[in-house]
Amino acid sequence: QVQLVESGGGLVQAGGSLRLTCAASTRTFSNYAMGWFRQAPGKEREFVAAISWVGGSTYYADSVKGRFTISRDNAKNTVYLQMNSLKPEDTAVYYCAASVYSDHKLRNGLADYWGQGTQVTVSS
Repeated sequence: QVQLVESGGGLVQAGGSLRLTCAASTRTFSNYAMGWFRQAPGKEREFVAAISWVGGSTYYADSVKGRFTISRDNAKNTVYLQMNSLKPEDTAVYYCAASVYSDHKLRNGLADYWGQGTQVTVSS
């Protein structure tokens, strides 16, 4: 069982930045592809970004490409989502997710483990 704990959410003005952090409780963190998803009120959860288990490949939703950056630190069992140039439409609960060896699974909206989520609110 892997526990994922997100932090770093909050309220920010449009154009601002936030960095989300996801800490994973596992000794085999490097075996997991990691991802971020979000769910806005009244909408379905959507894929935001993913990083491969070796960290060499990253993937982004078109809506965040060029503004968000996903990265990981395997020594700290942590994955990050740096969010710049935030827009009101980025307002959502952001979830961290993990998939054993498969970023393909994450990119298709599936995961082996999910975090509880952290709220990001962007004011206009």
